[in-house]
Amino acid sequence: MNFQLTEEQELLRDVARKFAEEHLAPGVIERDDKAKMPVDQIKQLGELGFMGIMVPEKWKGAGMDTVSYVLAIEEISRIDASAGVILSVNNSLVCQIFLDWANEHQLKSYLTKLASGKWLGAFSLSEPQSGSDASNLRTFAEKSNGHYILNGTKNWVSNGISSDLVIVFALTTKGIGYKGVSAFCVEKGTPGLTTGKKEEKLGIRGSDTCELYFENCKVPVENLIQEEGSGFHIAMKTLDGGRIGIGAQAVGIAQASLDRALEYSKERKQFGKPISSFGAIKSKLAQMATKIEASRLLVLRAAALKDNHQPYAKEAAMAKLFASQTAMETSRDCVQIFGGYGYMQEYGVERLMRDAKITQIYEGTSEIQELVIAKTILEK
Repeated sequence: MNFQLTEEQELLRDVARKFAEEHLAPGVIERDDKAKMPVDQIKQLGELGFMGIMVPEKWKGAGMDTVSYVLAIEEISRIDASAGVILSVNNSLVCQIFLDWANEHQLKSYLTKLASGKWLGAFSLSEPQSGSDASNLRTFAEKSNGHYILNGTKNWVSNGISSDLVIVFALTTKGIGYKGVSAFCVEKGTPGLTTGKKEEKLGIRGSDTCELYFENCKVPVENLIQEEGSGFHIAMKTLDGGRIGIGAQAVGIAQASLDRALEYSKERKQFGKPISSFGAIKSKLAQMATKIEASRLLVLRAAALKDNHQPYAKEAAMAKLFASQTAMETSRDCVQIFGGYGYMQEYGVERLMRDAKITQIYEGTSEIQELVIAKTILEK
């Protein structure tokens, strides 16, 4: 296996790193405190091609691969995990659905706007009663006179407030479980679609999350993605790819934790010498570095399989599971190394621990990843 990045991949990674350090790092603590989205920075990322990294140039994307995508997500998330998830949703949950499933009309109408950064996309699957049971939907789309009439409630919609277009999953046939789920692209501003309040979250506070309400919302039939009943398959396949991006986000948070811990441990002196000279601190740093490297390789492996059109569901689940655990552990150890200062907001490391937690929850909890992995290995 070749672990060498191409020149193009290295260049994109370096551009992402430079942008994050110069444009996202300033004000990141304030944005987190005020739950403020980095609007200007996201617009700039769109102009640089980062909102449609895997989208062909024909559709106004960067025309690059999944490996390039995860490199960018890691670098952005290392500085601002909120910006990382905004990119992740637009790239792997929205643009990817259009690439894999949309018709020519939908590609022309929507993908070019999303990939170029002119529009921001959101992905809306979860409902208050469904949780990890994604097939347990109540939002219903009834076909009537050239439209689908949507009624229901969606929750935990990342980019939900700021988005211009939402991928919505709803039942078109009741009583047959996941086989009755269909997917739609719904423009914001469509009558009958209203946005709930911004949720106050533990972490990734710079990314807006909300509920969406559909009350007799009329969606043109041409906004149905694929055919009726294909929605659950679309959602599950898309989440497989999305988990690779969340794994990369977790690696970025973990790397930031190690970077900060290394820097602080060399500067902080106790008993007349840097705390980096203490065996307990060395042990923590060594474990952090090893787990981060393992996580990064798992993420890159899953991305490479996807790029080579090979099965990758198990590898994506493994990458997300292990990388999210690593992010949680390394951010916790980073706070511990900082001691009392780590608990203070101004030092910025408590934010890493708060941001890390969500990577174990969204786009499939760690427990769901374990089920995916177990199912795959038991079927062999």
